[in-house]
Order: sequence, then structure tokens, then C-alpha cells
Amino acid sequence: MGTYILRRLLQMIPVIIGTTFIIYAMVFALPGDPSAGKCGDRACPPAVVKHIREQYNLDDPLPVAYVKYLGKLGKGDLGENSYGVPVMKDLSQRYQITAKLALMAIVFEAIFGVAAGVLAAIKKGSFLDSLVLVSTLLVISIPIFVIGALAQFYLGVKTGIFPVTITSRNPSMYQLLLPAIVLAALSMAYVTRLTRTNLAENLRADYVRTAKAKGLTQRRAIGLHALRNSMIPVITFMGYDFGALLGGAIVTERIFNIQGIGGYIFQSINHRDGFAVVGAVTALVIVYLVVNLIVDLLYGALDPRISHD
Repeated sequence: MGTYILRRLLQMIPVIIGTTFIIYAMVFALPGDPSAGKCGDRACPPAVVKHIREQYNLDDPLPVAYVKYLGKLGKGDLGENSYGVPVMKDLSQRYQITAKLALMAIVFEAIFGVAAGVLAAIKKGSFLDSLVLVSTLLVISIPIFVIGALAQFYLGVKTGIFPVTITSRNPSMYQLLLPAIVLAALSMAYVTRLTRTNLAENLRADYVRTAKAKGLTQRRAIGLHALRNSMIPVITFMGYDFGALLGGAIVTERIFNIQGIGGYIFQSINHRDGFAVVGAVTALVIVYLVVNLIVDLLYGALDPRISHD
């Protein structure tokens, strides 16, 4: 196990270098002055522009500037935003909100998505199965910003059940409930369909029939054998999704005015703050890779046949 973790950590190094270089090049190598957004909508004085270009090595060739940035990144320095505030400080203040929102969304996916998938698989071909398939297809077909806008209007503006927008920098779980449901809606539909398909296939497998023939009840055969084996692709998807959610749900956070990572990236793009965008996205790439490593380690716990050696 230790060797496997070490090997995966070493594999992360070229991935981090490759992804951060692409992000860095996309922001700073494209036409346009990267210092243009540093002074808001006004043009910066020449002295300020010169200082910015020297500070961020913008006069160096791209590979040289990137290597210098990588050196700072190795020391945990993600740079500064347009206002001179360290990106790491901004992210640390906002990450709690995004992490809370992502956890709530994953819980919804795990509970309601898996439960609906199990019921549909057990009752395959029934009205309940058709209802699950049609409803998940409907959710998948609707863009997330439409779901968010509709939920905000009917459950927030019209009925007042949930807050329309989030004004607090430390929102409660109730305030984040509606955004979490909206955020989880699309992934929950995929989790339901994945669980249904895999469980229905495993229920027809020989080892499940053998377990039942030996006297195991259907509930134990499903719970102990079929469902456990069916969860591997579901866990894979949820692990990927959790990493993406931790990266900030830009659309959902924008709709509900949540001051999380997604809102931070949106504001940075809107203000043409390339330094903040590069720093924030770099941090998210690292978080995404770590989450996927944890998911890979969970495989062995779910299926002992999978070896990490």
C-alpha cells in the first residue's frame, strides 16, 4: 500500500507541472496585456505596469516565467490578486463554504441517488423503474443554470421556503440547502442510473443466484454481495464529482451569490485578474488529484480482488 501511494504521488508531479503550465500559458501567453486588469477598468500608469511586469516576470520568455512561478508554487506561494492580497489567503477564507456545499451535495448524491438506483434495479421493468428513468433523463436534459434559476424563483422568491441569495460569508446548512440540491441534481441523476445499471446486472450474476440457493435472503444477497460490487463505478464517479465540486461550482455559486471558490474564480475572470485565476485553478488541480487518489485507495476496501501492489 505504501509503495502504491508513493508511486501515485510521484505520478502527480508531471500531471501538476503539465496542467499548471497549460493554465499559465492560457492566461499569460495569449494576446493581451495581463496587467490590464490590475487597476480595474482604468488603464494603469506606466510605472505601475512596469512594476507588475517585473513582479510577475512578464518580460521573460514564457518557459522562464513559468519556471520562476513554479519555484514560488513549490514554496506554497500562489501569488497575489489584483488588490495585492495573497491568493492562498483568499482561498482559505472561501474554501470552507465551498467544502460545506460540496459535502452536502455529495451526501444528497450518495443517499438519494443510490437509494433511487437500488429501488429501480430491484423493481426493474416496473412503473417505479420507468418513473426513475424518465425523471433522471429529464434532469440530465435540463442545463444546471435553468434548474438553479427555477428553484430559486419558485422555492425562494415565490414561496419563501429558502433564501433567494446567500449574503453571509459563513452561511448555515439551511441557507446552503437549496444550492446543494441544485448542485447535486445532475450528478444525482447519473448516480441513480449508474447504480441501477450495475446492480441490475449483478443481480443476474451466478454468484448472487448461488448465494440465494444457499439460503441467503434477497436483502442480504443484495446488501452483502451485489450492491457492494455495483458501487465501484459509482464511487469512481462520485470521487471525480467531489473533486470537481471542491473546485467550485461556478454556475451554482454565481446564481445564489455564494462567496466560495466558484464565485472567486468567476469574479477573477470578470475582473481580468489572471494572477488570481492561475493561483486558484492551480490549487484546485492539486485538490482534485488528492481526492482521486483517495478514491483509488477506496477500491481495495470495496473489492479485495483489486490490488494496489
